[in-house]
Amino acid sequence: MTVRATGGPPAAHRTRARRALIAGSVGNFIEWYEFGVYGCFATVFAANFFSGAGGDSGAGGTESLVKSYASFALAFFFRPLGAALFGRAGDRFGRRPALVLALLLMTGSTTAIGLLPTYATLGAAAPWVLTAVRALQGLSAGGEFGGAVALMTESAPPGRRGRYGAWQSFTVALGLLAGAGLAAGAATALGPGALYDWGWRVPFLAALPLGLTALWLRLRLDETPAFQQTRRGGGAPRAGALPAPPGEVLRAVVLGIGRIMGWSAAGYTFLVVLPAYLQHTLGATFQEALAATVLADLGFALTILPAGALSDRVGRRPVMAAGAGLVVLLALPLLAVLRSEGAPTAAKGLAVLLAGAVVGLMAGPGPAMLAEMFPTRVRCTGLGLAYALANAVFSGCAGLVITELGGRTADPAVPAYYAMAACAVSVPALLTLRADDHRRALRD
Repeated sequence: MTVRATGGPPAAHRTRARRALIAGSVGNFIEWYEFGVYGCFATVFAANFFSGAGGDSGAGGTESLVKSYASFALAFFFRPLGAALFGRAGDRFGRRPALVLALLLMTGSTTAIGLLPTYATLGAAAPWVLTAVRALQGLSAGGEFGGAVALMTESAPPGRRGRYGAWQSFTVALGLLAGAGLAAGAATALGPGALYDWGWRVPFLAALPLGLTALWLRLRLDETPAFQQTRRGGGAPRAGALPAPPGEVLRAVVLGIGRIMGWSAAGYTFLVVLPAYLQHTLGATFQEALAATVLADLGFALTILPAGALSDRVGRRPVMAAGAGLVVLLALPLLAVLRSEGAPTAAKGLAVLLAGAVVGLMAGPGPAMLAEMFPTRVRCTGLGLAYALANAVFSGCAGLVITELGGRTADPAVPAYYAMAACAVSVPALLTLRADDHRRALRD
């Protein structure tokens, strides 16, 4: 049996779909805004939380930077747990309550980071407190993706799941852009001294009013037509009952991980790890590194919605496979341009812009592709787990692996190899997609 959004006048459908799109998007924006800020301020956290007296230079030492990225990675390993907990709640009780709870946890933990005492104040407990708060962020982020994508794709008009799902990735880009932009603005306006002393707190405290706005939007949501029809048809599982054969769900989760691991690895390599890499390995200034990150995020944002819309016309497979294949072909040449002392500034800017744009080809159709892999009864849980596990391994560990391997091998091309390897695995997994998946109705 398949499910389509039916019932009610077309105007009501459009209003409900737009409301779902906005409410789902705003939570993603807050989540990725914070991750963007943390990535841009990795060297600041290395100095303030992971280097004894907190007196590292602007770029931070290698050991403290690795510890900072280890804390970053740990939050990602709580995402699968969050995907399972919030996803199960979303599949059993509805998308709205799960998304409200995830938002409350994300807003509270992000705001808390802006209030944390540093190593200079709290001593050796400071990095552990920071890591604990980031673990809470990981739980909430794990629940956010599955619920938001289910909400957007189940509310989408026929033939528009790709572009509706792409808004999840687009708000990721907007969040990263906002985080990088605010970090760059703070660095320019305050200077290194004030930035390292107190200025880094401001972007995290800004999450509180954003979160309250998002909460108001989500409390006004209706449940999706697909979930309501499943409930009316007796599709809601009994307490303690399994909503779908575990083997089938597990196979879909593993296949989903393979299909998006390139997106996860390349996205974090080019969009989040880039600032610290440019500073620590290539000797760029803090402002130069953040400017490059803003350009990469801009390229990412520019291609997401067109890629999602294109996938509604030609299918998810050709668009996403093209993105993964281009990473394999272009990662080394683009990194070579960044490393070249003689390359014009415009060429370097174009290189990071193109790097972000290629990732957008995978991120645009990706949410809809995952939603189409799972039935309504397990959609939140299944697509959330696939995304969370891929991100835990290939995104959360990106900074840690690249920094550690780069230090051990002294090879500045490590980021390119990392992204290329993951995308090389994703290409054959993406080619297993059916050509008409984008035309099929979502399964119940």
